[in-house]
Amino acid sequence: MNSPDIFKNDVPVQWCPGCPNFGILSALKKTLADLGCNPQDVCLVSGIGQAAKLPHYLQCHFFNGLHGRALPVAAGIQAANPQLITVVTTGEGDCYGEGGNHLLHAFRRNPNITVLVHNNEFYALTKAQGSPTTPMGEIRSLHPEGVEAAPLNMLAVAVAHRCPYVARGFALDPEALSALLTEAVRRPGLALVEVIQPCITWGRHPVAWYRERVRPVPEAHDPKDQAAALSLLLQEENRYMTGCFFQDDTRPVFGARFRQRHGDLPLAGSGFPPAERTLDLLAGFAAHHGA
Repeated sequence: MNSPDIFKNDVPVQWCPGCPNFGILSALKKTLADLGCNPQDVCLVSGIGQAAKLPHYLQCHFFNGLHGRALPVAAGIQAANPQLITVVTTGEGDCYGEGGNHLLHAFRRNPNITVLVHNNEFYALTKAQGSPTTPMGEIRSLHPEGVEAAPLNMLAVAVAHRCPYVARGFALDPEALSALLTEAVRRPGLALVEVIQPCITWGRHPVAWYRERVRPVPEAHDPKDQAAALSLLLQEENRYMTGCFFQDDTRPVFGARFRQRHGDLPLAGSGFPPAERTLDLLAGFAAHHGA
């Protein structure tokens, strides 16, 4: 176990003072420290948005790229170096909106990545227009008569596709959130952890409103029961339920067959064929296809 302080850096934090994002940052640092990780063991990947700024505030490897494109980059990083703890930090707009197609195919491929989704139910970076999880009818900056589309229930979609770990935490309960993240990082395969993250600037409700509605998954819930997990997630009154909804230990991780043959070393350290052999292969391929 390490101290969370080893992940501290001197980058000024640009979130509003008192933003619940600080709780998510604290939970992630604690998780990585509790797992005994050092900064060089971790790579955070993000796109655009307030959540996507989180990697700026940790001492570790990180890649901050295009809006909604964190997942394919993270999959490439994890495939190239499976020894890295690869975590995507993203908002629901970035991940469920712009990056929604990538997330659907990540469910299919099952890369060994933890996806941490800050969900405040609107695009906070651009002053609160509706996002894929905004409740129907809620008035937003670009929806003066109320959002007309139904909100997306991505945790239910994840369970339907047997994503190996599906959970929801609360930004203002970093201890419980860290426990979920620890399990998410430990387990092989894709882990989706959504976090209820009230926005204190553009939100419609005070933080106390969320505290009154957050409640845990029932103790009797069996996370290996897919139908039970879906039943919980499809009930609107459980929108702010937190805990682990689903676990599946049966699916192979993306690239597992390759790693069985070649080991878990980073590709850069596993040795490539001599250049002459590679050129022969390419020449043979070109001749076969008439190039």
